[in-house]
Amino acid sequence: MRRRRRAPVPEVMGAIRDLSDRRAPGPIPTVEGTTTEGVPLPAIEIVNLRKRYGDTVAVEDVSLSVEAGEIFGVLGRNGAGKTTTVETVAGLRRPDGGTVRVFGIDPQRDRRRLRQVLGVQLQETALHAALTVRELMRLHRSFYRDGADPDELVERVGLTGQRRTRFEALSGGQQQRLNIALALLGRPRAVILDELTTGLDPEARRQMWGAVERLREGGVTVLLVSHHMEEVERLCDRVALLDSGRVAAVDSPAGLVAGAGLEQVVRLKAAAAFDLAVLEAVEEARSVRAVGDQVVVTGSGNLLHAVSAALVRAEVVVLDTRFERASLEDAFLALTGSAFDDETSER
Repeated sequence: MRRRRRAPVPEVMGAIRDLSDRRAPGPIPTVEGTTTEGVPLPAIEIVNLRKRYGDTVAVEDVSLSVEAGEIFGVLGRNGAGKTTTVETVAGLRRPDGGTVRVFGIDPQRDRRRLRQVLGVQLQETALHAALTVRELMRLHRSFYRDGADPDELVERVGLTGQRRTRFEALSGGQQQRLNIALALLGRPRAVILDELTTGLDPEARRQMWGAVERLREGGVTVLLVSHHMEEVERLCDRVALLDSGRVAAVDSPAGLVAGAGLEQVVRLKAAAAFDLAVLEAVEEARSVRAVGDQVVVTGSGNLLHAVSAALVRAEVVVLDTRFERASLEDAFLALTGSAFDDETSER
């Protein structure tokens, strides 16, 4: 009797399909996140992503590259395409065009492998309302070959006292903490955090920021979607500004502010009157004027340092100095031409 050949398991078939995909340009990715030539792959790579909902264009030609180990922010008004973009990365939405890769994995074609390397915390997550925190954590831990200790994660996000509480009885902030813990259960190499601190009080928000910084220290890549400007400025190595489904700019938070060309202001009070020509000669200064007992210097670049150095050289004694510079929100307005608001529905 002829022995019937055993069919390959789905994981193997998925890997074979990935390696044989002739439509995918460039070197062949490996599971370890490098090409066959040993070149490190981006943790997340989005190329010419497009997505429509009927006649509404949610994402139009978005391209982003997130390096391994960085915290990469996605910032934009509601309706700018942030959620659609990250849900496509998570494999929850099929793009109309373009490509998405997570450590070389196609989220649409190999979701099992994706689940082992990518954790996801979204704004809206459907969880069984009658299950307790402990039950949900243990259930989701069973989805991973190698995962974190559920009880340790519950303690880390501050839900130890709610371990036996049903999901439906948790507050909004507690549900958010649980979603974050669930995203970290599989010890992912990358994690999507969508509106990380929504519903958290200021103390809990700062504790969560510390947890995200520890993720980066551990080599985990973080894709952070946020409306919280202070959160983005503190946590993110780089930020992409999305506007009307397109990328308006990508840089560090400080780089975005500098690139917007917005002016800075130095206000100072000297112990005695001095010749304003001392400051008018400063290259970074655009204007110098006396306003009452203050001197106001407007300019750009490293204005504060340049003004301070000029005053020291002229031996001017300064009693008080105030420095005003543009914020990330100001840069967003300058680079996109629209204010940062919450009026339109998100996609």
